[in-house]
Amino acid sequence: MATRKKTRKPGKQKALAALKRYRAKRDFNVTSEPADGGLSTRGTLQFVVQKHWASTLHYDLRLELKGTMKSWAVPKGPSFDPADKRMAVHVEDHPLAYNSFEGQIPEKQYGAGKVIIWDKGSWEPTQDAAKGYRAGKLKFQLHGHKLKGGWTLVRMRGRQEKQDPWLLIKERDAEARPASEFSVIDEMPDSVATLQTPRSASKGRLTTRSAGNRDGMPSSAVRKSPPATLAPVLATLVDRPPADPDKWVFEIKFDGYRMLARIGAGGVRLFTRNGHDWTAKLPHLSKTLKGMRLKPGWLDGEIVMPRDGDGSPSFQALQNAFDTEKTRDIVYYAFDVPYYAGRDLTRVPLEQRRAVLKDILADPPDGIRFSDAFEAPPDQLVASACKLGLEGVIGKRRDSHYSGRRTPDWIKLKCSQRQDFVIVGWTDPQGSREGLGALLLGVRDAAGKLGYAGKVGTGFNARNLAQIHGNLKKLATKQATVQAPAAVARTAHWVRPTLIAEVSFAEWTANRHIRHPVFHALRTDKPARKPPAGAAHSTLPAGLRVSHPDRIIDASLKATKIEVVRYYGLVGPLMMEHLRGRPVSLVRAPDGVQGEMFFQKHLERYRMDGVAELPRTVDRDHAPFLEIASPMGLLSAAQMNVIEFHTWNAMKTHIDRPDRMTFDLDPGQGVDWKAVQQAAGLVRTLLDELGLRAFLKTSGGKGLHLVTPIRRQYDWDTVKGFSQAVVEHMAETLPRFFVAKSGPRNRVGRIFIDYLRNGFGATTACAWSLRARPGLGISVPIAWDELPRVRSAAQWGLRDIHQRLDEGNAPWKGYSSSATSLTPAMKKLGVPAAD
Repeated sequence: MATRKKTRKPGKQKALAALKRYRAKRDFNVTSEPADGGLSTRGTLQFVVQKHWASTLHYDLRLELKGTMKSWAVPKGPSFDPADKRMAVHVEDHPLAYNSFEGQIPEKQYGAGKVIIWDKGSWEPTQDAAKGYRAGKLKFQLHGHKLKGGWTLVRMRGRQEKQDPWLLIKERDAEARPASEFSVIDEMPDSVATLQTPRSASKGRLTTRSAGNRDGMPSSAVRKSPPATLAPVLATLVDRPPADPDKWVFEIKFDGYRMLARIGAGGVRLFTRNGHDWTAKLPHLSKTLKGMRLKPGWLDGEIVMPRDGDGSPSFQALQNAFDTEKTRDIVYYAFDVPYYAGRDLTRVPLEQRRAVLKDILADPPDGIRFSDAFEAPPDQLVASACKLGLEGVIGKRRDSHYSGRRTPDWIKLKCSQRQDFVIVGWTDPQGSREGLGALLLGVRDAAGKLGYAGKVGTGFNARNLAQIHGNLKKLATKQATVQAPAAVARTAHWVRPTLIAEVSFAEWTANRHIRHPVFHALRTDKPARKPPAGAAHSTLPAGLRVSHPDRIIDASLKATKIEVVRYYGLVGPLMMEHLRGRPVSLVRAPDGVQGEMFFQKHLERYRMDGVAELPRTVDRDHAPFLEIASPMGLLSAAQMNVIEFHTWNAMKTHIDRPDRMTFDLDPGQGVDWKAVQQAAGLVRTLLDELGLRAFLKTSGGKGLHLVTPIRRQYDWDTVKGFSQAVVEHMAETLPRFFVAKSGPRNRVGRIFIDYLRNGFGATTACAWSLRARPGLGISVPIAWDELPRVRSAAQWGLRDIHQRLDEGNAPWKGYSSSATSLTPAMKKLGVPAAD
């Protein structure tokens, strides 16, 4: 008689089933993340922590269990202090092969951003791991390069959804350390991918082969033929050195042309950053590189022409060399090697790539040089470079990969100068650009004579191009006020020299023209020449007269009323994007920010040009609400001593249905700025888990504002009730961090998340609004990846806002298309939909 065989679903099939959500989120034709696979370790369980620069920096903790890596996203990273209960958001299972993944997840892919292996090793559950995982409390020991000792993962509220918030807590043992003494993420920030498995973790033998190479190349290099074309890494311009310079390599910024060298069987070809073949223009360099008998690959570098005399790079000399076809003295400085000897090094950390390149160029011929790094504080390097007449300094993260795009892992610190120029004319736009092509600039000499200084065509956006062009047409004149080169004069439109432009530039050329200029702002607060007495308001619209322009508004700055009016004239186009169509309330300070202030919701006896009354469609028992109908309304209000503009969370056309929620992080006494930054990240994490997108801005005072666009489907009470539930959840989950009750006593040492801003008639300071307090801080939109670099909630104020205006509202790109239904979020949080 035949016997029936027992059948079991193979472990591999179970693992594949567990990876269904992981695979559904990714396109493996685009991302280099593994689709599945990976082998276990005999006799032990693996763990890995990956540092992930996605939309916000976080740390992904992964523990091997039942054939996959159970995974949690830890926004603040692990802490050795048992008092730190770090939020850990439970995410989808990952394959075992993910343990060795380092690289760049492409844009538009799930989790887009850089990933490094921050720690790895083995873990030992101190109980039944599967049972503890299901129950929501997992206790274990870690044996890693960085993380050691006992740890606990505990699910908050005992819920069992697929992306529940958990807490990661360090056990009180010999490895525990106070946060005031040691921060593992700050003191040990780098990748451990190339390190061997810690001995304490090597109870068993890995059943997968080592990824190391035997030819002296870095172990993270992979076999791959060099591509036919290559996009270079581009650096991001910054205005100050990084706060962690020990994690960076600093090189001279060469004043030349970017040049990529492709070495192959057919010889050496030289390409510009845009892919143009310049081999024929640089025959001596091509020949020299070919004579070095290099292996197939790509080099990245810069060509420069040394100045006569001191040998420093000269951009004009380089241009002249091509003009006269005398290119023999051009020098090639190589600074990177993304491909070499049949290996792809793009995911090898920069320091290791530089070591490979230094070996390749150990004894280079004339005309080929290795770009050395300098071991000195970056601010001193920049100062030295500027004194030597160089263009500046390039900084590169030691662990950065070769991404083939512009990246914040490579930065430019330029020796730029910045000053005001008189606008003397403009040129017509080219292509699809509208308004104007470039501004023609003038500068006065010691005798006051106006001379031509060059033109600036970068630094604009569509909005200010149109605005500036409109202003210039009103000043048009047929008579040139400067003697410009004939090629410029032939196509120029001249204007009366009454407007000032603030422009940064690299240097003055020999004929006193500026090079590499970038437009920053119209200086409406500065006349082109000294104005006559009593004409303080002459640069404002003709219909507006500012009374008492010299009245002191802020004694700490000695800031005057006319400065406030001019500020609102400057930011009007930016601010109207946040004001248009919304009811507003105004904060007036007739005696300045040190005096008595008034909150105004209705026009009352005042009439202000550009400020309109709304129809009494809601709350008919009260006077009509207000709207800033045009930028002129900002100026009129400022003339009436208005300092702050506050907006509702609804549009005037649907005033009974909010279209956004605001979470105002209000720190209590004893809460430092770093805690406010961390708090914003935690609130954002919860909103992300609820399927809601949050946009960020400084408050201009002490805290931060998170603004979440929503669909207009619920009334005020429902939206306010949901926002209160979010705040109460945060306060219940992290009571040492947050409080859900207002009042100074409740907030001592904690942060009150003000949900009351979401009620009918409640308002919040508008983006770009001044704040009526000493220093005149400004509420400024910022991107999430900027938050770690922001130093305070009032980082920008009346006197230094020019440094930020170029960025404008770009950090909130996508806001208008991000409105989300609250219904799914209510279900996740257990809040009934009452409407």
